[in-house]
Amino acid sequence: ASVSFNHRAGTLRGMHWQDRAAPEVKLVRCTRGAVLDVIVDVRPESPTYLAHAAVELTEDNGVALHVPAGVAHGFLTRRDATEILYQMTTRYTPAAARGARWNDPTFGISWPAEPVVINERDRTYPDYEVA
Repeated sequence: ASVSFNHRAGTLRGMHWQDRAAPEVKLVRCTRGAVLDVIVDVRPESPTYLAHAAVELTEDNGVALHVPAGVAHGFLTRRDATEILYQMTTRYTPAAARGARWNDPTFGISWPAEPVVINERDRTYPDYEVA
């Protein structure tokens, strides 16, 4: 399990996934605040390849999102002091970590706002290379 605490509304994290060397399934839930949580299928063999889904997770609605292995994940906080709880099937493996630019046009994600906080790693990910 892991917790992500984000001080400011408008904080963006993503898009992240683990490659086939260390596949990771996640269950994500917002325990404080609110996020728009987004997943993108980056599994070339999948019938939903490059499709995305966006779900509002809040402390009030109690919704959890299942993120299958090989699916990219990211979120944008909608409130200050937002906390996200992750449950994962395996330990994080840095060598297997992958990412793509949060606003890559290949994904076609309609984010509700521009991020106001984004870390260097997430800001500088390259565009996704279509298989």
